Amino acid sequence: MKKITAIIILTFYATFLFGQAKKAKRKESSKPFVLGVIDEVQSKVLGEKRTLNIYLPEGYDPKDTVRYPVIYLLDGSADEDFIHIAGLVQYNSFEWINRVPKSIVVGIETVDRRRDFTFPSTIEKDKKANPTSGHSDKFIAFLETELQPFIQRKYKPSASKTLIGQSLGGLLTTEILFKKPDLFSKYIIVSPSLWWDNGSLLSQQPGILESAFNQPKEIYIGVGKEGLTPTEPPRVMEVDANVLVDKLKAANNKNLRVYFDYLPEENHATIMHQAVLNAFKVIYSNSKVK
Repeated sequence: MKKITAIIILTFYATFLFGQAKKAKRKESSKPFVLGVIDEVQSKVLGEKRTLNIYLPEGYDPKDTVRYPVIYLLDGSADEDFIHIAGLVQYNSFEWINRVPKSIVVGIETVDRRRDFTFPSTIEKDKKANPTSGHSDKFIAFLETELQPFIQRKYKPSASKTLIGQSLGGLLTTEILFKKPDLFSKYIIVSPSLWWDNGSLLSQQPGILESAFNQPKEIYIGVGKEGLTPTEPPRVMEVDANVLVDKLKAANNKNLRVYFDYLPEENHATIMHQAVLNAFKVIYSNSKVK
């Protein structure tokens, strides 16, 4: 009887140890799921270090000669828009979909979007509600003189550069389109906060609207049923987005392809994903995707 009991105990103990070993092996074999890389660039213009979340397409090899379009994403933190926009790029670049070319996504993590995405306002309520605002000139200089050269040196970019921005990011994207249009070849502007400074940006007549402007640009502007926020009257985003579209189309410049997209089922919180998907559908439709 003692022998039988001992055998049962030993069998149970061996089974327990085997189970623990299998569990430990499973634990050892698990590893992180890697979506991209985290990089940093020290900015003299901004006086700070900026974090970048970077998605590299399947097959990317820094040693080969293949170069990839770059999609620059404002509000590109992991807890903002980087993960789902990188997912859209990956999905739409699958060979059986082939809607978007394999691309590098550079998500620029947010530090102070009111500071970085707005130009100086003459409106007291703007300045009072946003005390750090008004320094988009420095952020644009950072994009032009530091970030783009950094990506050029370290990665394998082609000449194609897209900028995506929503809300205040859409305001900045529009400002760059008006003031420094050659910084990017494609602009995806979602729910832009053009109400800033009493809509002064819309009253400007930038060079991109002149008939002599001869650099091809793809411009997507999307807006949803934005509603009322503490800083804007009802429907102002829808109205301003339409004004922007009309202004761009009135230039009658064959080098500007302007796409307007009204998404009444989306609001300011939900529009980004659907708008970028729609933008990809149209801005690449006129060129062969490679």
